[in-house]
Amino acid sequence: MKRLAIFASGTGSNAEAIAHHLADSRHEVGILVTNNPVAGVLERLKRFKIKSLLTSDLQVPLEEELKDEGIDAIALAGYLKLIPKALIKAYPDRIWNIHPALLPAYGGKGMYGDRIHRRVLKDGVSYTGVTIHAVNEKYDEGKILFQAAMRIEKEWNLEDLAQHIHRLEHRYYPEVLHLLLDDLERSKK
Repeated sequence: MKRLAIFASGTGSNAEAIAHHLADSRHEVGILVTNNPVAGVLERLKRFKIKSLLTSDLQVPLEEELKDEGIDAIALAGYLKLIPKALIKAYPDRIWNIHPALLPAYGGKGMYGDRIHRRVLKDGVSYTGVTIHAVNEKYDEGKILFQAAMRIEKEWNLEDLAQHIHRLEHRYYPEVLHLLLDDLERSKK
């Protein structure tokens, strides 16, 4: 069994999808880390009885606390802070993120959520999607692990696009994380 930490800053729909998926598996979510004391994710994950940790500054070393909780990997789910080098070093190739676009397009600092969707619609691209990637020291530049694409319909507005992207995120992120945790478990035997 592998234990996953979820880092989230917002409403927590991806975190909830992950917790729900892993609730019926041999892996589990061991802790929620948030930098937002009023984040909706805190309420969403309460029913799963997942311990939460509020930290306003990731420069405060978290590695020991995560190790004490038996955390094997980290999933970012709407977490908007840059992950410090020390944490990346403590969890090499075991910190993952989902991005609401097909990287490398529409990535980088400040590119998240509706900001991305507005740009995609403004640029008039035909396809977009989601990217699951490893996390490194730069925003959205880690190794791409998985992508799912979808066609953008001409009549879609911002809300429509966001809704379809969320469906892709909720479908694929929990499944890919489960496979990554399985791989991690196999590699440690």
